[in-house]
Amino acid sequence: MTAQLPADGWVLATGLLLISAILAAGFANRIRMPGLLLFLGLGMLIADDGLGWVTLDDPQIAQIGGTVGLLLILFEGGLTTKPGDIRRAAAPGFLLATVAVVITAVVLGGGTYLLLDVQPLTAFLIGAVVASTDAAAVFAMLRRAPLPRRIASLLEVESGANDPIAIMLTVGLLATWHGAPGPGDWALFAVVQLGGGIAVGALTGLAGSWLLTRVNLGPAGVYPVLALGIAALSYGLAALLGASGFLAVYITGLLVGARVPLHRRGIRTFHEGLSNTAEVGLFLMLGMLVFPSQLPGVAGPALAISVILVLVARPVAVTLCLVWFGYSRREIVFVSWVGLRGAVPIVLATFPFVADHPDGALIFNVVFFIVLVSAAVQGASIRTVARWLGLTDGDHTLTPVAEEVPISDVNTELVEVRVTPGLYIIGQRLTDLNPPHGLVTTVVRGSHMLAPTPHTRVREGDLLIVAMPRRPDANKLVTAWAKGEARQ
Repeated sequence: MTAQLPADGWVLATGLLLISAILAAGFANRIRMPGLLLFLGLGMLIADDGLGWVTLDDPQIAQIGGTVGLLLILFEGGLTTKPGDIRRAAAPGFLLATVAVVITAVVLGGGTYLLLDVQPLTAFLIGAVVASTDAAAVFAMLRRAPLPRRIASLLEVESGANDPIAIMLTVGLLATWHGAPGPGDWALFAVVQLGGGIAVGALTGLAGSWLLTRVNLGPAGVYPVLALGIAALSYGLAALLGASGFLAVYITGLLVGARVPLHRRGIRTFHEGLSNTAEVGLFLMLGMLVFPSQLPGVAGPALAISVILVLVARPVAVTLCLVWFGYSRREIVFVSWVGLRGAVPIVLATFPFVADHPDGALIFNVVFFIVLVSAAVQGASIRTVARWLGLTDGDHTLTPVAEEVPISDVNTELVEVRVTPGLYIIGQRLTDLNPPHGLVTTVVRGSHMLAPTPHTRVREGDLLIVAMPRRPDANKLVTAWAKGEARQ
């Protein structure tokens, strides 16, 4: 007698895939290779042209799963984007997120038309699908790479905000294939998508922030789930109104991340895990959708298109947008190189399939090569290129120096300080260090927790816990102290 359920095999397979993918990512990180390549390979291995364990032959299901994954990635990107970075890179970041996407799509579409024997609409569809950079890949890179602050801020803003334009171009070109929209239709579509997305995202983010901060919902574990619901509501309302749900979700994440201090840590940790899972799932899905036996016929032209994107379209777009803001040639070259493609093209490449476009398979296979080249070449060489250009002396990453942990009913909070290389406090005795308005209560060193004394010296790798009165600028004050910027 057995008690097996239909879902048992799927649950087992999902668990094995996730464990294998994460272990592969850890191995790839050790050998300095993008884990995305291993996810792609694993997807191809288990699919129809490989071992045949999994069949994913419905592009509509893939599109739905991809859309959900992209929403999780964008919301987490908004949660971790700092308001100061947005202010610092607002104008150039906005140009890269809008104008540069259009320029990239046009230049790459023209190059594709010259290389492939396809209709102009198909060529520009390929350009639109891969026109935006990948938020997940860029955010992961920024967490590890110490770059100058304004470069990191620029890349963060661009990658988080440029997806809606690529989505608009793809949807608009597919609408052109079905009909004949005029310039007025395109203009109205753009205004509704952008303006509506911003408005819905801002209103939902403000309302959600109020709910998360003012209403006592009980256990701390429910707040990350509520934040997930707020993100889904933002997307759904925007889509219902014909606006960009992707832009709305990113804006909502920005506001929740900036305005919910009490539960911010738990919300970010929860959604970082969801985002990582979504990224793994998207690249596994891409690998499962690809039929390697069909790739040799398009390999040569697809690689040539990838070269046009990396060495022509992206540099032209970046140069035309950044030359007005005083960025140096080295900075423009680096930003041009960090045009990582990934999750968004995976999702958008399913759109022509679902719309029954006759070149849907060709578009998908070309996009596969572009993502593969981006992960293998650009993703693996970012640190090397930054070092060649002399841009590795920065101190800005997405991992914060200080992060507050509010105590719910007491007007006090604990600020965690990660003692990363280059901080002023390294080697100093606590008696010589005076945190502004605070006190170092605990030093976590390796697997041990120390009760600090005035003669305790701070070491690289320590985690300091500073107690101080709750205030909105706590992170800023403690970060400046740790860097030595608060010395009198």
